[in-house]
Amino acid sequence: MTEIVERTDLQYVVERMRLEDIPQVVDIERQAFPSPWPARAYRYEVTQNRLAHYFVARSQTAEEVDPAPEAEGSLLGRLQTWTHRGHADRRPIVGYCGFWVMAQEAHISTIAVDPQYRGLGIGQLLLVTAIDKAIELDATLVSLEVRVSNFAAQKLYRKYGFKIVGRRPRYYSDNREDALIMTADHIASVPYQRVFQKQRNRVFRRLERNASLGHAEQPRGSSVPLGGHSPHQGDDGYPDQDLHQEGEGS
Repeated sequence: MTEIVERTDLQYVVERMRLEDIPQVVDIERQAFPSPWPARAYRYEVTQNRLAHYFVARSQTAEEVDPAPEAEGSLLGRLQTWTHRGHADRRPIVGYCGFWVMAQEAHISTIAVDPQYRGLGIGQLLLVTAIDKAIELDATLVSLEVRVSNFAAQKLYRKYGFKIVGRRPRYYSDNREDALIMTADHIASVPYQRVFQKQRNRVFRRLERNASLGHAEQPRGSSVPLGGHSPHQGDDGYPDQDLHQEGEGS
């Protein structure tokens, strides 16, 4: 699997989302949002939507999977151990993001971090990845929606050059809250890159520091989510869920 963020000195790597990642993604989704996308939505995005680009952030530390105590030494225990050792990737997924590219616009459709790992810079790592990839795909503008009440997320997006350009009334299906439309324009330009690279470097310095200190910065599980979900075009071509994003301190 080709890593998008290839930094062996960091605790987390970013890779393209695969079908086998979806169960972990959906588990985080259900913890993070009141109107989660179903697994079939992510299967569609990963396998059928040619406009979609989805990524996961993984811990570089593999999870140890032990058989139940009563199964140790038994045939069942040996089979469990063999199955887990043969698994393609035991490094846990701690966050994910995705965007759609249409006519030089990259629309961030979702970004979320496992509640246990919030406050460590993972959300910002995913946002940086999305913007970097959007530039590679010749997008000139990045857009997203965020709840009007999510001031922390709005503050974070402003740091990355996003500005409020519109409002979608009663956008979120769980409570009919309005969404603000925020965009970052001319993302490959020199002025924008000055802002972006400054924030990008801060994120990587933070992640480097955490890695060198052995995860000294503790997760803040109470951090607010970054936003909400854009309408998802499902198998039938009609929106079936809201989009979501996750918030500051991520």
